[in-house]
Amino acid sequence: MNIENRKAKFEYFFVEEWEAGIVLKGTEIKSIREGKVNFKDSYARIDANNEVWLFNLHISPYEKGSYFNHEAERKRKLLLNAREIKRMKHKTEEQGMTLIPKRIYINESGKCKVLIALAKGKKLYDKRDSLQEKQLNREDQRRSKHNEF
Repeated sequence: MNIENRKAKFEYFFVEEWEAGIVLKGTEIKSIREGKVNFKDSYARIDANNEVWLFNLHISPYEKGSYFNHEAERKRKLLLNAREIKRMKHKTEEQGMTLIPKRIYINESGKCKVLIALAKGKKLYDKRDSLQEKQLNREDQRRSKHNEF
């Protein structure tokens, strides 16, 4: 299972990435395995205790969860090395960057991981450039398919 934050590519430049574990409740992992995750406006923040928390990540309640279900948009703790957290904190404070979840996936050993990216917001003209580049790539793909036949 691999769920990507596609809008983040359009909104931000990615500088650096880290793989983090995530603390989940019982039914959340089942919803993630079904792909019921929404990244809209989600971000990560480092608190005063040097813990990284993920906010506004919507994991839909599990359909068969009854009263054991979880809250859809609760804050979730991310598990990272202390050295990585220190580096993240320095970069976000000094350079005015944000931490954005880029992707959620389940690794080979069955653990849920989040790919966190240190990101800098794009300006309007950068977004236009991204759209133009995307359109050019689509046109090139169409031409190459057309030339095959």
